[in-house]
Amino acid sequence: MPGYTHLQRAQPVTVGHHLLAHAEPLLRDAERFRHAYEAAGDMPLGSGALAATTLPLLREAVRRELGFERLTSNSIDAVADRDFALDLAYACACASIHLSRLAEDVVIWASSEFGFVRLADEVSTGSSLMPQKKNPDIAELLRGRAGRSLGSLVTLATVLKGLPLAYDRDLQEDKPALFAAVDNALDSLAAAALLVQHLEFDRERLAGAASDPGLLATDAAEILVRSGVPFRKAHQTVGRQVLEGTLKVPWTAQASLMKRDLPGAPHPGRVAARAAAVRREARALHRWTKGHPPGLPG
Repeated sequence: MPGYTHLQRAQPVTVGHHLLAHAEPLLRDAERFRHAYEAAGDMPLGSGALAATTLPLLREAVRRELGFERLTSNSIDAVADRDFALDLAYACACASIHLSRLAEDVVIWASSEFGFVRLADEVSTGSSLMPQKKNPDIAELLRGRAGRSLGSLVTLATVLKGLPLAYDRDLQEDKPALFAAVDNALDSLAAAALLVQHLEFDRERLAGAASDPGLLATDAAEILVRSGVPFRKAHQTVGRQVLEGTLKVPWTAQASLMKRDLPGAPHPGRVAARAAAVRREARALHRWTKGHPPGLPG
């Protein structure tokens, strides 16, 4: 398929390489959620209103019993701190942003102008007015839902901004924002999984778009560079050939991909290897999740 910059055809890539470009940020999101989980492992019980207590509380025994990783180190900070909530809200916002970008690609690909994917009935609806329409509703709702996560993050950050230490009643507003962010992220992830499971690519349309000779203009410039031509001059020469319709490259888009055999490049072998690695990382994250159920930090 064509790869794009500025939504203009740029260079050939594979569909797998493009889809992995959406998997990578989701793996980073998973790490953000894991960090937020671990950040919630400090036990504040025993801090009192701000100055602890004169009673002989066994904080360490309570920590072990409840499954927390650590005790808070300062009673004032323990009462005022909501960093763990911000971490979780931020993770939710990042995940929603990345799902929104995935959804935007699907919306573009499903348009008549691109036609790269066909929308299944499970992830689309018809128009109430135009019988020929098949609208990418799930993808569009994913884009819209990102606004909720961002709103929750801004709400929570605004509540915390400028508050004096230690407790203030403003802090009770942390829960509506945080709960909304988590619920929205879970709904969005479920919808995105459904969307991806029902993607059907039009191979002929993709192959036709990838046959655009302009996609190989960079290859032509690199051929000149390998022969000793400075890149600036090679760029000008190939640009002129494109304008004159005389561009010739001694290989196809498929051959171009085979020559891009670098770590992180769209060479089919590299893509297959990275796809396998992503699956392994995802399985490891699932195993970690099963060992760390909600409500039991550590």
